Amino acid sequence: MVAIFDTLAERSHSGGLIGALIRLTLRFFQFILAITVAGLYGVDLHHASQQHKYTDGKWVFAEVVAGLAAVTCLVYAVPFFKSYWAFGWDWCLFALWTALFGLFGKIYIPAHPTPKQAGQHRMKNAVWVDLVNMLLWLVTAVYATLIWWRNRGSGRTLHTGRGKV
Repeated sequence: MVAIFDTLAERSHSGGLIGALIRLTLRFFQFILAITVAGLYGVDLHHASQQHKYTDGKWVFAEVVAGLAAVTCLVYAVPFFKSYWAFGWDWCLFALWTALFGLFGKIYIPAHPTPKQAGQHRMKNAVWVDLVNMLLWLVTAVYATLIWWRNRGSGRTLHTGRGKV
């Protein structure tokens, strides 16, 4: 286990061991919250499917965003994958989470569901999970952009280490 942390610290161009642990923690929470959102919105899609009703595109959009975020976190978890190379994708996911929060926030934040409207309460809570997802992707997008910007000119030749590539 110590060897893994040593390797992370050596190979990390963005903060050493502390930076690697922070990124790992952020990605872990992004993954957990993406799965949570998929479950929260999936309940309504499942009910609509069982009743042979129309599937609302807003809920499908929520599932797609959650799926993209979860898969991205799994790809970024591959050892030695420098996720800051794909900082643009983090910004895209931030934009998607922002759109999702805005879409459902407009519907459910002003709502005042009664105790009998459990689905309404669930969706009102899901909006806040969307907000946290949006903020987490903003943090990682800004961080990845800063790291990319810092490391973009650090490529050196393999033989002497003096010339820039």
